[in-house]
Amino acid sequence: MSRPLLRRDLLRRGVTDDDVRRALRSREWLPLRPGAYLDHDDPLWRDAAGRHGALVAATLPLLAPGAVVCGVSAAVRHGLPVGGVDLQVVHVVRDRTSGGRRSRRLQVHTGPVRACDTVLVDGLATTSVARTVVDVARSAPFDTAVTVADAALHRGLVTPADLAGTLRTAAGRHGIGRARAVVAFADGRADGPGESRSRVLMDALGVPAPVLQHRIDDAGGRHIGTVDFWWPEAGLVGEFDGMEKYGRWLRPGETPGDALRREKVREDALRAQPCVRGVVRWTWPDLTDFAPVAARLPRP
Repeated sequence: MSRPLLRRDLLRRGVTDDDVRRALRSREWLPLRPGAYLDHDDPLWRDAAGRHGALVAATLPLLAPGAVVCGVSAAVRHGLPVGGVDLQVVHVVRDRTSGGRRSRRLQVHTGPVRACDTVLVDGLATTSVARTVVDVARSAPFDTAVTVADAALHRGLVTPADLAGTLRTAAGRHGIGRARAVVAFADGRADGPGESRSRVLMDALGVPAPVLQHRIDDAGGRHIGTVDFWWPEAGLVGEFDGMEKYGRWLRPGETPGDALRREKVREDALRAQPCVRGVVRWTWPDLTDFAPVAARLPRP
């Protein structure tokens, strides 16, 4: 991961404040926070998570020893998807009982931090993935927390047993009930944030829980496709169409349009199977108001 440019390091290398101001005016460098910048061409600037990761890296060197990156900041450092939360604030935790504080760009949490709860990510002390998932689940919106937990499980970064053990050590802490609900709902079969958020919305709107990543074969045993969501009683397939999915599906030399055409052929083959009585598809904009989609899905 590339690192931000820190004013104190630049000055030691002979760069003057006039040079810094000139680079900022010309947008050769872009400001992360006072005294920290990213190069205009740095890919981290292009998305909120990348900028936040750089902001974390720019903030930790300014803090007294003992600060451990935690919460959504740790989730970003572990490469877990976050959304619906403020990424302008860096979250750290200190192993003590008091002294928490919040400023414009930093929130210091306090509480027990075991040695096994801390790992190094690009040289920065960061809560482990299991501790991060539980901390996010204690404080973030339910859909954000489920997205983080699903991704950690899906990528094999944690196991359900890891999360259960971390929940036990967090017993009695603020938000632990919410964290238990998130971990109980989490499912590593969900393949991406869109599927995770879809699951949360289905549950909220009373749609029966689907089977995730269900394999459908034809009568001869040939694999037709693995679908995102499957309601066997209704014979209904549900598919979340995030464009990042088609990017992952690209074969050498293909364009996204080629992948979309292949998906159309796949859907036609699915619809031709006797067990499939319908296919419902939705995209990111549909997650803003999911009720029309939910109306097309099975009801209890």
